[in-house]
Amino acid sequence: MKNPERLSVTLHVLLHMAEQPERAMTSEEMAACVGTHPVVIRRSFAGLREAGVVQSVKGHGGGWRLAKAPDQLSLAQIQQALGERMVPLAAKQPEPQCLVVRAVIDVLDEAMREAEQVLDRRLASLTLADLAAHTERLHGRRHMQGGRRGS
Repeated sequence: MKNPERLSVTLHVLLHMAEQPERAMTSEEMAACVGTHPVVIRRSFAGLREAGVVQSVKGHGGGWRLAKAPDQLSLAQIQQALGERMVPLAAKQPEPQCLVVRAVIDVLDEAMREAEQVLDRRLASLTLADLAAHTERLHGRRHMQGGRRGS
């Protein structure tokens, strides 16, 4: 799975979890919500658990649930827990021989680093609750209704 897709899948599942915070969701349920394999969910959620974004619940009725309230989880925390950027801005390239190309790359790399810093500050101010509220505005309703999962 490509990194931006992995992040999108993770945010989608976290929004479902935020709507029923008292209920643990299994990897199989989460995978069904987003059309992927439960192993993909478990791999992503291991890093989220280590970062304190989610917690695993053992035993009957076990699975995963948010470790904090949605308004306490920033998109920057989630990005960092997954070890990837929301928007990959800079890509490493081999060192070109041409000095003009090198100068262009150096200038663009500096601009990208500045853009990443601005984006990181903004993501630190946005929470999972903000994302859920925006989703509700777009849909004109809650993300999930009557226990049925929707996109």
